[in-house]
Order: sequence, then C-alpha cells, then structure tokens
Amino acid sequence: MSKLVRVLNVGRLEYDKCLKIQQHFLAQNLSQPDSNTLILVEHEPVYTIGLRKQAYPDEYLEKLKSLGAQVKKTDRGGLITFHGPGQLVAYPLLNLKNFKPSLRWYVSRLEETVIDLCQVNFDLKAYRMCSTGYTGVWCNDAKIAAIGIYAKRLVTYHGLSLNCDVDLKWFSNIVPCGISDKSVSSLSKIMNKNLGIKQIEPMLLNSFSRVFDCDLEIENEEQVQNLVNKLAG
Repeated sequence: MSKLVRVLNVGRLEYDKCLKIQQHFLAQNLSQPDSNTLILVEHEPVYTIGLRKQAYPDEYLEKLKSLGAQVKKTDRGGLITFHGPGQLVAYPLLNLKNFKPSLRWYVSRLEETVIDLCQVNFDLKAYRMCSTGYTGVWCNDAKIAAIGIYAKRLVTYHGLSLNCDVDLKWFSNIVPCGISDKSVSSLSKIMNKNLGIKQIEPMLLNSFSRVFDCDLEIENEEQVQNLVNKLAG
C-alpha cells in the first residue's frame, strides 16, 4: 500500500501560530500511527535558535528584534537561522515507522528533496556537504536550504527551509546555523531570475513525493483556513 501524506499549505503565518499547528499534528500522529502530515508555510520575519549549546547574549537578541524580526527559542536541532518572506518552509510530521525508522535516513531524504527539485526543474547541481558535518543543501558553495529537526518516538517535527526569493540581508545579522566560512544564497539569485514561493511549492511537492515514495493528499484552502483559525487563531 502506498504511503499517504496529507498536505496543508497554511500560507503566510507567524512562527508561534504555525508551531501550535505542528504540535497538534505531532500529538495526532503519535496517537494515529498511520497518519502523516506535511505543512507548508511562509513565516513572518523570525530568527529561531535550536538546541545546540551556544550562548547568545541578551543584547544581541534584542538587536535582532530591533530589526523587525521575532526571536524564538525552539526544540529543533541546530543553531540560529532566519525564516521570513520569500522562504518556503516545509514541516513534515511523518511517522518514520511508515518509511524507514532512521533519523539519518530522514535528514538525507530532506536534502535529496531539494537536490531533486534543483536538478529536475532547473538542471542545477545542488549537493550535500556531509564530509564537513554540515546538514542542508548547497549550490555554488552557498547554502540554499537549511534543515533542523526533532523527533518523538520516530514521529518527525520541524523540517527544512528553502530560500526562494528571500531578502538575504536578514542572514547578514547572524552566523547562519553556526557556519562562518560559507555564504547563503537563494534560487532567485543563483538562477538570476525571480523565483517566488508560489512557483516553487509544486516543484517541492513533486520532489517530496518522488523522494519519499508517497502519495500526497492536498487539503483545500477553506479547510486549511478553518483549521488555522481553530488551532492558531
């Protein structure tokens, strides 16, 4: 039987509101082992900080807030990164027992989803940097996709972000993911044309379906909006 993943595109949403939706489906998927969900979102400007041990002084965090972004501490892996307009964020809430019960495999499949998207749609060579210990996806020696995950009893939480036409100046205020010797880029910059989220979303879904070998069931906009209002309104 083919694996089925329910897709919810919640549009543009603040980080905390989307987190409530993630938490709802995390609890649901823990209690319903066959349930799998993929949330797509474009966040309002926010810097998020993962679980890895690194102190960020209060004055530094206040400076980030003064730029017009929220600052949120999270329970995902990794260090500080940015999410905001022009960046497509995908939060798969998958029971890996339905796929392969391995977090290493799961991270590699997230990376492969972006690599496949770049190859199939743009004939663009994107790649991992596994030998460095870095996660994510790179192109022309610059990072275009970041990954930060969490899992509870093999049900995944958090996910990946792909820079479409995001303003890259937001990243100049931090050391993204703690990587100081590499730059950050976007699909628009690399391809030298505007590639917005609406263009990239169906490409990401097609690649996700191929790489994870699953069928996607896309919820209609009215149902999604009702759910957002109920869970995060």
